[in-house]
Amino acid sequence: MLKKKERYNVAVVGATGAVGRRMLSTLEERSFPVAGIKALASARSAGQKLPFAGGEVVVEELRGDAFAGVDIALFSAGGGVSLEYAPQATRHGAVVIDNSSAFRMDKDIPLVVPEVNPDALKNPVTIVANPNCSTIQMVVALKPLHDRFRIRRVVVSTYQSVSGSGQKAIDELLVQSRQALAGEALEPKVYAHPIAFNCLPHIDVFLENGYTKEEMKMVNETRKILGDETIEVCPTTVRVPVFYAHSEAVNVETEKKLDVAEVKALLARQPGVELVDRPEANAYPLAINAAGRDPVFVGRIRADLTRENAVNMWIVSDNLRKGAALNAVQIAELLIRRLAG
Repeated sequence: MLKKKERYNVAVVGATGAVGRRMLSTLEERSFPVAGIKALASARSAGQKLPFAGGEVVVEELRGDAFAGVDIALFSAGGGVSLEYAPQATRHGAVVIDNSSAFRMDKDIPLVVPEVNPDALKNPVTIVANPNCSTIQMVVALKPLHDRFRIRRVVVSTYQSVSGSGQKAIDELLVQSRQALAGEALEPKVYAHPIAFNCLPHIDVFLENGYTKEEMKMVNETRKILGDETIEVCPTTVRVPVFYAHSEAVNVETEKKLDVAEVKALLARQPGVELVDRPEANAYPLAINAAGRDPVFVGRIRADLTRENAVNMWIVSDNLRKGAALNAVQIAELLIRRLAG
């Protein structure tokens, strides 16, 4: 159980990965009350130095005893690592905020987006799950619509950047882009097919129902976060040759009558959302503008031409920030605010 303090000892697990590095920088940017910081990773990464708070932190090997004295542990090292080490961290008294899918659908573990379901976070808590990146940005935009009109059905197609697959995928897109422009053969390693100048309707493994694991995450996590198992979600997730930020085309059908003007007004007031919807000026959310920024950007809001109570919208957000590191740090901030209150 987390105890009220002036400052907290924080560990970042998977610190050398793309999300882990963002976790460190986000803690610094948001002036999180850090008393001490530990950067934990595999044995092969031990000894590396990572920038933090104007200095450097030396990466330590991830071991169970590394959590001694840690108050908050931010995990982003994959589900297997979380399943093995999160219980060890909690036994040392740390609260774990986990970015993997390991605990998300556990009924006893809160799945939290602070702008959407902060009340799911109750102290005492030992493990908090950070949702999937594509789910996070969507539910931030869906929240005010569900509260006002009650959502019945969501049809979502994602355009997800390669950074969602980690640093090796970022490197692969860069290398393949150069190869393609030079007229050379492309050799996929991270993905089943070349990603440069291509779109892959395949994220994570295929399941028996024909959907991918990534797609079913959006179905199940959306229902759990919004607290409504009746919401129908029909997803298609696609990997695109973009380095950072995920984009989503979302169709929302509601139970109550809605109009576009009210939808825009609700989204303009929603915490975490920045409305960019001026088509006459060619102003709408773009991945290139969202990269490196915290908000969930929403635009292209328009009435569905075929259904009365439905709208279409375009949602874009940096998957390493709000989709991962930022949301995890916001959960930690919410925890310590609850303690202070």
